Amino acid sequence: VLYLGSATGTTPSHVSDIVGEEGLVFCIEFSPRVMREFIERCLPHRKNMIPILADARFPVSYRMYLTEVDVVYADIAQPFQSKIVADNADVYLKSGGWVVQAIKAMSIDVTKEPSETYRREIEHLESRGFGIENVVHLEPYDVAHAFLVAIKK
Repeated sequence: VLYLGSATGTTPSHVSDIVGEEGLVFCIEFSPRVMREFIERCLPHRKNMIPILADARFPVSYRMYLTEVDVVYADIAQPFQSKIVADNADVYLKSGGWVVQAIKAMSIDVTKEPSETYRREIEHLESRGFGIENVVHLEPYDVAHAFLVAIKK
C-alpha cells in the first residue's frame, strides 16, 4: 500500500494490521516534525511500515524507495487531491489496483459547495482512467468529507 499523508500514523497503523506481516505500507509524509512522531509511535511496533519524508505532489522524487503497489490510499489535505492521487497511481499502482481517497472538500476549495468539489474530484479520476466503485459521504461524522474507492482500468 502507498499511503499518502500518513501524519502521525493512526490510520496507517490500522492499514498495517490489515495487510499483515506479508504486506508493506509505504507512508509518505511531508512534515519533518509529524514524521518524527510517526516514527516514534509506529515503527517500534510495526515492522511493515516504511516511512518516507517526501511531498506527495512529486511522486518520482521517492521512486527509489518503492515497489509497485496494489493500493494507493490518500488522506491528504491539498488542493488538486485527485491529481496528486492519479499522479502517484500512474507511477506506482498496478493495473487493476485500487485507489482509496478521503476527499476533504474544504481543503480543496472553500469557495465551492462540497458536492461540486466531490463531482470535480470524481470527474478528474475518471478522466485519468479510473472506474469509481463507491463514494460515501461521511456526514454527520465529518462535515464536507467523502470517501472514494476506485479501480485502475
